[in-house]
Amino acid sequence: MFGNGKRRSATRIDTLVGQQTVMHGDISFSGGLHVDGRVIGNVTAPDDSGSVLTLSENGSIEGEVRVPHIVLNGRIAGNVYACERVELAPKARVNGDVFYHLIEMAMGAEVNGSLVHQAQAGKRTPADAGKTHGPTAGTQTADANS
Repeated sequence: MFGNGKRRSATRIDTLVGQQTVMHGDISFSGGLHVDGRVIGNVTAPDDSGSVLTLSENGSIEGEVRVPHIVLNGRIAGNVYACERVELAPKARVNGDVFYHLIEMAMGAEVNGSLVHQAQAGKRTPADAGKTHGPTAGTQTADANS
């Protein structure tokens, strides 16, 4: 995302939620899921699956997201759990807590909630959700104008 030379290969898309689509209900997947539309429900993939969720700037999710690799450029209203990596692009908006192992955040991305680092992938439980660590607790905003 930032041109550091460690770019992942192109993400395979197994499932696409189109821009004019509104889905009501939970989605469980493996592989690649690309969301251009609106999902009202939880989105999950197994921790050990290497699955990738890509949320475009036109996409939105209202519910909890639990996917190993997440690339966000749209809106999520709910907590986000990524046992591997979260990439927050410039138009990403998260209203909820973000639990991550690795995070990449572009200028302009917003997290209105806590950023909670998971030292070891997959070791955090929902009971730990109320615990925050260090100065990352609270609203985190990267603003291009600052």
